[in-house]
Amino acid sequence: MIEDKNPQRTSISDLGEFGLIDHLTKNFSIKHKTTVKGIGDDAAVLDFKGKKTIVTTDLLVEGVHFDLSYMPLKHLGYKSVIVNLSDVYAMNAKATQITVSIAISNRFPLEALEELYAGIKLACDIYDVDLVGGDTTSSNKGLLITVTALGEANEEDIVYRNGAKPNDLLVVSGDLGGAYLGLQVLEREKQVFQVNPKNQPDLDQYTYIIERQLKPEARKDIPELLKKLEVKPTSMIDISDGLSSEIIHLCKQSNVGCNLHEDKIPLDPQVISTCEEFDISSSTVALSGGEDYELLFTISQDDYAKIKANPSLTVIGHMTDAKEGMHLITRANTKIAIQARGWNSFKGNQA
Repeated sequence: MIEDKNPQRTSISDLGEFGLIDHLTKNFSIKHKTTVKGIGDDAAVLDFKGKKTIVTTDLLVEGVHFDLSYMPLKHLGYKSVIVNLSDVYAMNAKATQITVSIAISNRFPLEALEELYAGIKLACDIYDVDLVGGDTTSSNKGLLITVTALGEANEEDIVYRNGAKPNDLLVVSGDLGGAYLGLQVLEREKQVFQVNPKNQPDLDQYTYIIERQLKPEARKDIPELLKKLEVKPTSMIDISDGLSSEIIHLCKQSNVGCNLHEDKIPLDPQVISTCEEFDISSSTVALSGGEDYELLFTISQDDYAKIKANPSLTVIGHMTDAKEGMHLITRANTKIAIQARGWNSFKGNQA
């Protein structure tokens, strides 16, 4: 495929704010009866008819949360939606609507924003949510994206972080560590490119972990699966900042301790091989990496038989009395205190 060396660049100022909004959202359609009024008025109008409304917001800042030197804008649009929907699913709720606000510098032409919104639309279509509003403004610091996600749930179905009890089983969906390792590979190849711009990276052996970083998926299927299995978690959280951080959140909110078994943490073979290449511990990556957007939850031991054979779920430990503390049981059967070493945006480092 021949690259267009002179791509079309339409200035945002040619459209103005409202023209830009109309242009970027013209292909979005309404999917939910709860959306009474979407884009086009002073505010959206939603009607959940007695159900509880779930609301969550995330802010993504260029240079802090993403690097456009290797993050395609379409992927960024998709990911900006996913990180919010994940929080809704972590409440055992159904995601229904989003709003998207962006601040953009003058280095972004209209065509760049079309790519961003193509990713947003793809996420809306795949996860069956409506775009119902947002805002646009200018920025002198690059690109900023704020997404607010809304959802609905019956009051009795909502799961909080504070319901875990001693002896509950600790369960995680999917596998961990891939997103962090994908980031490490991308950062390494960026440094190589800066030294030798003619060098073209061969990333075939890293396909899975790079996708986990650039195009993560939210676990919409897990609340649906648990409902089908007739299992209601006692507590739940999504893994955005690293397994260790999320376990600590659950323990503190529920006033319990935890024993996490190192040999039970689910790892993809590509994660294991890449850890060997980078000479880092796969357990450390899983504990501290973050951005996996899997769901971490606790269930009663009575529900173990319902989930034990499911390939999407892994029991990785159990909850204890708070006085026993939070520990990792290593492969050598020693106890190590769990510490939060995941993502901290105010420290600007990870793992």
